[in-house]
Amino acid sequence: MIMNMDPMFLALSLFRRRRFDKCIDICTSILDKQPLDQAAWCLKMRAMTQRVYVDDMESEQQMDNDFLDENVLASAPRPGTSMKTAVAPTASGLGTRPRTATGRPISGVARPGTNARPGSAMDRLRTARPATNQSARTIRLGTAAMLTQKDGPFIQVSRLNVAKYAKNKCLNKALFEYLFNHEGDVRSAMELAVQATQFFEFKDWWWKVQLAKCYISLNLIREAEQQLRSALKQHHHVENFMRLARIYLRLDQPLSATEICKSGLEIFNSDVSIMTELSRIYEALNDTATSVKFYRNIVVEDAMNSEAIACIGMYHFYNNQPELALRYYRRVLAMGAHSSELYNNLGLCCLFSQQLDLTLACFQRALDLATDPIVKAEVWYNLSHVAVAAGDIELAIQCLSLCLSSDPSHASAFNNLAIFHHKMGRTNLARVYLTTAKQLEPNLWEPQANLEFLQSK
Repeated sequence: MIMNMDPMFLALSLFRRRRFDKCIDICTSILDKQPLDQAAWCLKMRAMTQRVYVDDMESEQQMDNDFLDENVLASAPRPGTSMKTAVAPTASGLGTRPRTATGRPISGVARPGTNARPGSAMDRLRTARPATNQSARTIRLGTAAMLTQKDGPFIQVSRLNVAKYAKNKCLNKALFEYLFNHEGDVRSAMELAVQATQFFEFKDWWWKVQLAKCYISLNLIREAEQQLRSALKQHHHVENFMRLARIYLRLDQPLSATEICKSGLEIFNSDVSIMTELSRIYEALNDTATSVKFYRNIVVEDAMNSEAIACIGMYHFYNNQPELALRYYRRVLAMGAHSSELYNNLGLCCLFSQQLDLTLACFQRALDLATDPIVKAEVWYNLSHVAVAAGDIELAIQCLSLCLSSDPSHASAFNNLAIFHHKMGRTNLARVYLTTAKQLEPNLWEPQANLEFLQSK
C-alpha cells in the first residue's frame, strides 16, 4: 500500500537538504490550506532566510575614511597605534614589496573586506545565529499578521505585533533572522531585539549580539561595543570576540582588537578564526613576522586553510625565497584551487626561481582564466617583467600596452612605460607617462622620483 508522505515532514526533509525553493513551495501550499499554521509559517520563514544567508563575518567591508564619522578618536594617532600610521618594517622581510608613499603595501591577498562591490546587497545582508528552539506541530494558531496575500509580501511587517512575538521563544529568533537577513529591515529587527532582551531580563547573550549587529548597521558603534561587552560577560563565544575585535578595527584601535583576540585565544585555544583575525591585523600593522607566526599556527590546526598557505607563500616570495613560495602555492593548487591569481603567482615564482620552462605556461593559464579586466591587467603587467628578464624591451612595451587596454588607470604600467621610452630616447613621451602615473596614483613614489630625475637633467 502506497502512502503519501506528510507535507510538513517532507518540507523539513527538504530544508535539512538545503533545497530551500521546494521547501518554500510546500510550506506555501500548507499555508494556503491552513493560513494560521505557525509551524509551516516558521519553516517557510527560515527557508527564505537561509536562501539569502550571507555570513557577515566574511563579507563585512572595511569602512572608508569619512570626515563626518563621529567615532574617530584622533586625527593624528601615534605610530603603531592606528591602521593609518602603521610603522614600516625595518627588517628584510617584505623589503622589496611594492609600497605607497605612506609605506603601505600595494599588492597583497584578496580577503574579506578588501573588495567592495558597489550595488550589491551585501551591505544589507547580515547573518544571525540559527534558531535553536524549533517547534514541531504543537503550536498551531497564529494572528492576522501571519496571513499572506497572493502576489504580496510573505509577512506584513507593519501589522506585526513585535512585543507579542518577542515573548514567543519558538518564533522570535527565526523572525529576527527573517527581518534582518531577508527583508533588510534593520529598524524592525532592532525593535524586536530590544523587546526580546527586555523580556528575558537582559540575561540572554544571543539577543545582545543581535542588537549589536543592528547598532553596527546603523553606525552606532559605541552602543554595539557596550552590547558585545555585556554579552561576553554572560557567555564566551567565538563570534562575540570576533565582532568586538571588528568594532575596534572600525574605531581604528588595532591594539585593542589584538587584546580582544588574545583574550579569546586564552579561552578557545588554537581557534582558527581568531588566529586568522590576529594575522590580518598584524599584517595590516606591517608586523609580518608575528603575522606569519600565527599563519603557521593556523596551518598546524587546519592544513587546508588556503588563506594561511597563500600568505606564507607571499611572505617567502617577498623575502627573496621564491623556491619556498613555489612550494606553498603548489600546495594551494593541489588542494583544487584554480584561479588566474594563483597561476599568476606560480608564474612569478617560477620566473624568479629560474624555472623558465614553466613560467610562460603558468602565465598563459592565468590569462585564460582571467575574466576580470583588473586581474587581466595585472597578469599583463607581470608578463612585462618576464619580457624584461628575457631582454625584449619591445615585448615588454607591448605587454604594458595590453595592460593599459584592460585597466587604463594602472599607474605602475605608465611608470614602467615611461622608463622604457626614456631609454629609447623619447624623453617628452616619458614625461607625459610619468605625469599621468602621478595623477592616477598620488601615493606612488616612483613617478615622482622619476619626474624629478628628468627635470634635473
